Amino acid sequence: MIVGGDKQAVIDNIQRNFALGEMNRKVEINDPKITDRNARLSLVERHLAYTRTWRYTAKNWAARTIVHALADLLNWRTKYVGLEKVHSIRSGAIVTSNHFSPLENMTVTAAMRHSGHRRTYIISQDTNFAMPGFLGFFLKYYDTIPITKSHVYLSRQFPAIIDQLLSRGRFVLIYPEEEMWFNYRRPRPEKHGAFDFAARAGVPIVPCFVEMRDKKSADNEQFMKTRTIIHILDPIYPDPELSVQENSSFMRAQDYREKVEAYERIYGKSVDAPLSAEDIAGWREPLKTAEQLGLDAELDSAFDLETRSSAVEALARKEEKKAARQARWKRSTSRRSSQNAPDYQSAESSDELSSAEQAAE
Repeated sequence: MIVGGDKQAVIDNIQRNFALGEMNRKVEINDPKITDRNARLSLVERHLAYTRTWRYTAKNWAARTIVHALADLLNWRTKYVGLEKVHSIRSGAIVTSNHFSPLENMTVTAAMRHSGHRRTYIISQDTNFAMPGFLGFFLKYYDTIPITKSHVYLSRQFPAIIDQLLSRGRFVLIYPEEEMWFNYRRPRPEKHGAFDFAARAGVPIVPCFVEMRDKKSADNEQFMKTRTIIHILDPIYPDPELSVQENSSFMRAQDYREKVEAYERIYGKSVDAPLSAEDIAGWREPLKTAEQLGLDAELDSAFDLETRSSAVEALARKEEKKAARQARWKRSTSRRSSQNAPDYQSAESSDELSSAEQAAE
């Protein structure tokens, strides 16, 4: 299910950032833009104040009810691998995952529900709380916790919220990759924040890796339909012999290592290989050259411009055959029409001859 319309500019941004090694930069182009940090902090504070009202409680209940039903509908064919790994966790936990879609958090939280953990809270960027419409409603009211780039907020309010949830045995989903890269298959380098919280609270990390498989049919002109398989990897527990900082570094390295191993095992290619169209799940278009992206031509070495997924290639061949059949049918129809059309010129000649014969008589 493709959310957000035309994605060519987003894929171009993924290519640029990949070539430049900027693996945690924003690539989306239609997110709400609030450049004033004070305005962003004010947005977060208003939301937190609203969470203490009965209106928020009612909307939160409605959002959770709808999202759970929608998640079950969208994920009815999703495969969950490794649910047994989190059955035995009785404390709170930090859940991590690769971040590739505004909807994949429904898949991750559904996996946690299937494993017996009823509520998983989601860390969400502050600008999401200004998003309008149907999606904006769920981003604001479905067990989401805002994060904003404010030193005061990040050092006081935000840690207090996370610590309270973890102490109550809740799971908290954090995307250490930070920015979403649409349908990007590979794991990306991770920031330390999620692991700091787990280390300080003494709770485990539950790493998840979401696999995306291309189906044989098109979703739209740009993408194939895809199917997801969520892999719950081995939980990572803090070492009581290590300091908070040491545990954070250890869990961060182990989390990324597990995701890389999962990616390379599932897709059969190195995480360090040149970027190809196959790395964007379902993407039907070829990648652009560095020059087309406004980059130095030497950066073409970062891309594999030839490889596409087998499903995309198969659909392209199918569409070519269909176009050829349609062209043949049109030519055949045109020939039959010309053969069966009345010969008005011959008819007129016959009429003229008959008239001449009658005159001669």
